[in-house]
Amino acid sequence: MVMVRAAFAAARSLKRDFGEVEHLQFTEKGPGDFVSNADIYAQKVIREHLLRARPDYGFLGEEGQPATGNGTHRWIVDPLDGTTNFMHGLPHFAISIALEHQGEIAAGLVLNPATDELFWAEKGAGAFLETPSSIRSRRLRVAGRRTLQNALIATGIPYPAKGRHDEYLRTLQSAMAGTSGVRRFGAAALDLAFVAAARFDGFWELDLSPWDVAAGILLVKEAGGAVSDLAGAPYQLGGPSILASNFELHEPLSKLLSNA
Repeated sequence: MVMVRAAFAAARSLKRDFGEVEHLQFTEKGPGDFVSNADIYAQKVIREHLLRARPDYGFLGEEGQPATGNGTHRWIVDPLDGTTNFMHGLPHFAISIALEHQGEIAAGLVLNPATDELFWAEKGAGAFLETPSSIRSRRLRVAGRRTLQNALIATGIPYPAKGRHDEYLRTLQSAMAGTSGVRRFGAAALDLAFVAAARFDGFWELDLSPWDVAAGILLVKEAGGAVSDLAGAPYQLGGPSILASNFELHEPLSKLLSNA
């Protein structure tokens, strides 16, 4: 699969740079939001692989200008989700690649270069996990918990420039009071992959970009989960909020967070 080859090619460059973060030169994109040379180069590697194989497809990435392509297929790429973790030597970051076909995500993957865990999904075919020690792909299913009191929920904290901290803190307070715990790991693509793999029972965040969530959304859905905005309405890429969980927890979690 061309996406897998592109992801592992970019992962090789990120691994080289990860141990040398103190030597990287960084460009500031905005308060608290940095992009590294590693980030830019990883997207260049991915883009070259994908467009060499499918030159007529569009391309939307976190770095640089989008390419329109044929209007029916588009790659959506985050070459380094969890840039701040990467910069500080925290081995929790990811490459996210999704293929959009006529407005719907048809395939996607999330790769953690630090562990070589590869989460991938195809629409209608399921979601899977491959690890360096696995002989074959393992089918993913979301967790089966039915009560919020036993649920472990993940989230992300908005950047200062987003200006929604009061709203976020209200939802965080509700989540802390109504669930068994909240975790903030700093990489939305992996958070969604972990929901698909039943490591987290749910995930919510505000103001995420399409490349942050495109692959992860498909992973959750193909693992039997639900994705919406906080109010429970269908999620649109680039929307103001996202909520992912199993179907049993989705409505009560939506009410808990949206009524905060």
